[in-house]
Parts: sequence; C-alpha cells; structure tokens
Amino acid sequence: MNTAIETKPIPAAGETALVPGAVVLDEFVKARGPWSAVVAAGDVLTIVDLEGNQAVDCLLYAAEDTSVRYSAPVTIARQQSIVLTTASVLRADTGAPLMTVVADEVGVHDTIGGACSQESNTLRYGQHTREQHACVENFLIEGSRWGLGKRDLVSNINWFMNVPVDPDGALGIVDGLSAPGKRVALRAEVDTLVLVSNCPQVNNPCNGFHPTPVRMIVTRPEAAL
Repeated sequence: MNTAIETKPIPAAGETALVPGAVVLDEFVKARGPWSAVVAAGDVLTIVDLEGNQAVDCLLYAAEDTSVRYSAPVTIARQQSIVLTTASVLRADTGAPLMTVVADEVGVHDTIGGACSQESNTLRYGQHTREQHACVENFLIEGSRWGLGKRDLVSNINWFMNVPVDPDGALGIVDGLSAPGKRVALRAEVDTLVLVSNCPQVNNPCNGFHPTPVRMIVTRPEAAL
C-alpha cells in the first residue's frame, strides 16, 4: 500500500498575485511568525490567506523616514469608513498616502481592533495566557531589524479580520469572512516598510483558534511581460 502523503503543487507567484507583473518577492510567513519588507513605490503587495480565517496584523512606515507611519484615525476620517477594502487609501499621520488597496477578495478588513499583546491576553483571558506569544512581541522582534522600538508601534491594520461594531459601540471579534486562498492587494504610493505579525492569537476566533501560514507576493506591474 502506498502510504506517501500527496501534496498539492504550490501555484506560481505570478499566477497568484492579484495584480500581474514581474515577481520581485515571494515569501511564506509561518503561523504565528513576523515578516517585513520594503515595497517600492508602484509595486503591489498581494497578501494570500492560504488556509482561510487568518488575521494578518500590519504596520506601515515611509521607508525613507519611519517617523511617518500609518494612522488609523487619519485613514478612517478621510475615507469616512472604519473598514478597509478596495480603493481605501492607507494614510500616514501627516495625511500622505502610503499604500492603496487596489484589489480585495474579502471586502472587509479591520483597522480599529488593535494588536494582541501579552498584557491584553492576560487582561482578557487570564493569567495563564501571559507567556503566550502575541502580535506586539512579533512587531517588536521584527521592527528591531529596522531600528524600531515600542514607541514606534501605532494602531495597526488587521487584514482578513472581522470586527463588527454593535449599536452601543462595543467591538466584537468573530469568525473571519475570508476563505482559503483569498487575497488582498496593496500598491505602494511611496517606498513603504511593511511590518507584519501573522497573528498568533488562539483565545478568540480571529484565527479560527488555529493560526496558519500566509503568503506575501510583490509584483512590479510596469515590468509585466
């Protein structure tokens, strides 16, 4: 009897990217892990939710001056919406655009729920969660590679995360609207440092209680063949 485990072939990056172009980066981010890269102006980052229902916490910084960084309040105020989707412009605290959502297969992404931390885990879920790895720790580990520290962490984006707001203003964290293979694509308006925590949370449904890997593909549209 053949006991070999069949594995599905990995689709080519060029076929998987939402915006065609020459592939300049193709990396997988392990479950619970951090990731970062500078996406050059004009290039497009496609984030792939490989297995579905995986939150991808994200921070953006102008690569040439990291004191210019993503601002949830400015982004929300300018677009008059608390959710992110196609045509959402991701703005810095200065009002300048950093990236634009140019394609989206999910339709709703969160920018008000924040990032989990060891402190918030303890407050919400009990002392037994204190030693669990969390997004803030991922941001600090990965951010240190770029000279960033805790004072540089700001309100973040949660790609694929579903955070409904009740009529009384209370926030919920519920099952995501994504599915295996769903994608969102972001065009860099300036050279942008993208800092990611592939959320390790296991105490609420944001990851279906089971964190999974994601894929990051950067394409250069003007170089498309």
